[in-house]
Amino acid sequence: MRAAPEPAWAPSPEVVAAANATSFGREHGLATYADLHRWSVDHRADFWAAVLDRLGIVFVEPPRAVLATGSGPEAPDWLPGACLNIVASCFTADPGWVAVVHGRAGEVRRVTYGELRTLVDRVAHGFVAAGLAPGDRVAIAMPMTLEACAAYLGIVAAGGVVVSIADSFAPGEIATRLRIAGAAAVVTQDRIVRGGRELPMYAKVVAAGAPRAVVVDSGGGAELRPGDVGWADFLGPAEPFRLVPGAPGRHVNVLFSSGTTGDPKAIPWPQTAPIKAAMDGHFHHDIKPGDVVAWPTNLGWMMGPWLIFASLINRAAFALYGDVPTGAGFARFVQDAGVTMLGVVPSLVAAWRAGDALSGADWSAIRLFSSTGEASNAADVRWLMAAAGGRPVIEYCGGTEIAGGYVTGTVVQPAVPGAFSTPALGLDFVLLDEDGRPTDSGEVFLRPPSIGLSTELLNRDHHEVYYAGTPAPGLRRHGDHLEALAGGYWRSHGRIDDTMNLGGIKVSSAEIERVAGKVAGVAEVAAVAVEPAGGGPSRLVLYVVPEAGAEVSHGELQAAIRADLNPLFKIHDVVPVEALPRTASAKVMRRELRARYRG
Repeated sequence: MRAAPEPAWAPSPEVVAAANATSFGREHGLATYADLHRWSVDHRADFWAAVLDRLGIVFVEPPRAVLATGSGPEAPDWLPGACLNIVASCFTADPGWVAVVHGRAGEVRRVTYGELRTLVDRVAHGFVAAGLAPGDRVAIAMPMTLEACAAYLGIVAAGGVVVSIADSFAPGEIATRLRIAGAAAVVTQDRIVRGGRELPMYAKVVAAGAPRAVVVDSGGGAELRPGDVGWADFLGPAEPFRLVPGAPGRHVNVLFSSGTTGDPKAIPWPQTAPIKAAMDGHFHHDIKPGDVVAWPTNLGWMMGPWLIFASLINRAAFALYGDVPTGAGFARFVQDAGVTMLGVVPSLVAAWRAGDALSGADWSAIRLFSSTGEASNAADVRWLMAAAGGRPVIEYCGGTEIAGGYVTGTVVQPAVPGAFSTPALGLDFVLLDEDGRPTDSGEVFLRPPSIGLSTELLNRDHHEVYYAGTPAPGLRRHGDHLEALAGGYWRSHGRIDDTMNLGGIKVSSAEIERVAGKVAGVAEVAAVAVEPAGGGPSRLVLYVVPEAGAEVSHGELQAAIRADLNPLFKIHDVVPVEALPRTASAKVMRRELRARYRG
C-alpha cells in the first residue's frame, strides 16, 4: 500500500459543525463520521428510516416497514405498503424560493418553486390530454433546459416513465433507445445552438423514426411532421394537477448504461432511486436549503435526473447553462447565478485550465466542488481548488444502477486531490483480485442492499449481470478498479471490464468497435481506454487490423464515430497491428492491449 497521500484541504471546525452529516450524526448519538458510516451499513433499515424523515419524503400512505429482505439482498422490498409520487417531495420548499437558475452569460433568469410547479402541472395536464396513461414511457431527447426539466417532472407527476436520451447521440443510437424502452412519445426541440453553431435535434429524432413528438421552439422554424405538436400547444391549463401516486417500485425513469456487449443496458429507476440521489446530495455534497447547484450534464445521463432530485428534495435550486461549458461564458454564468456547489467532469476541468477560462470570474460563492464520470488528474484538481480560493473537491463515483455514488468524500474529512475518503453512507464494498481474494488494488464488489441499487434490467438478466459468478454469495459486481491508499483513501483506475468512461460518458468497447469496424479497410478492431501516466481521464485507443493492402486513417475512424455513435467520443490514438491477442476461446484480450499501450 502506498504512503498516505497529502490532503490539499482540511475542514475548519466551523465547516464541520455546520455540515449536514454532523447534525445528523449528533441526532443519532454518533460521535464521528466513521461511527455514522458504520451505523448506516450495520443498521440499514434504521438509517434509511432516519433519511426519509430528514429529507421530508412525502407519502400518500406511509410504509409498513422500511426494508423487507425476505427475497434476499438481490431483491429487497423497500418501503412495503407505501404509496407516493416522488414529485411531491420536490416541492416542499417555500413557493417563493428560487428553484431554477438558467440562461447564458449575461442573461440569467430565475424561476421560483411556485412557477416551476405550475409549469410541471401544465405538462402533466398535457400528458393526459394527449391520451397518454400512467405507465406510458415518454422519451426526452434534448439539452437540459427549463422545459426539459419541467417535462421530466411533469411526466413523472402524471404517472408516466421518462426515457432518458442524450442529445449528442446520432439517430441510430436514439432509435436503439426508443426501441428498447418502447417509448410512446418523445419530447425534443427544433435545434441546439452551442458555441455559435446550430445543430439539428428534431431532425435527428425524425431520422430515428421516433413516435409522435412534442417540440420546443428555440427559433429554428422546424416544419413538424403530421401528428407532432409544438410545446406551447401541448401544455395544459395552469391549474393544480393531482399527482398520480404509486408503489415505491413504480418506474419513473429508464436510463441507459453500456454493458460489455451489444445494446446498452436499460436500467429502470423506481421511485426510491431519487431518495438515494437526494441522500448523497444532502450528506456527501452538503446541499442545504437556498444553495444553487450546477452540474453541466444532460438528462440522458444519470447526473441530469440526479441534479433535479438532489437539488429540489433538499430545497435548493439547480442551475442550467444554455451553451458549451468549456469557456469563459460558463465561468461568468456560475458567478452571476450565485452557484454554491459546482459539479464537474475531470476533462472539463482540464479544458478550463488549458484555456484559462476562469480568469476574471468571481467564484467566491462556491462552497465546494464535486467531480465524477472519470478518474481525476490530481494536478487539475489542485488547480481548481486554488482557482476558487481553496474550496474542496468531493470526488464522487458510482453509476446509473446505483442512482448515485458508492465511494465519495465529505466536507467533514480532509480532501486529497483525485482520491476518495469514504464509502457512501448506506453502502460498503470490498476490493478483490482475479482469484477473489482481498487486495489493496482490484475490482470493486458492493455489499447490498441499499436504496438506489437496481434490482432489474429491461433487456438483460439482472442476476447474470451483477451477481452470477461473484467470489462470494451476496456480493454485487460493479466493474471499477480501485486502489486502497494509506490513511483510508482510495484512488480510481477506471474500469476493470470492457467498458470505459469517455468525457464522463460510459460506453462499451463493443459499441465503439461496432462502428469502427464498418470503416472501409478495417478487418478487425479493438477499443481500449488507457489511463495517462500522470492519472486522469481515460483516453480512447483503437487497435486496428487493416485489410490486405489497406490503410485506415485516424480521421476516417473519428468521422465514423462522430456520425454513427457520439461526437463527444474522441480517439486519442490508432495503433495498426497484424493481429489482435486472443484467448483460447477467441475472446480479444483487451487487458493485454491496455498493458501493451502503457509500455
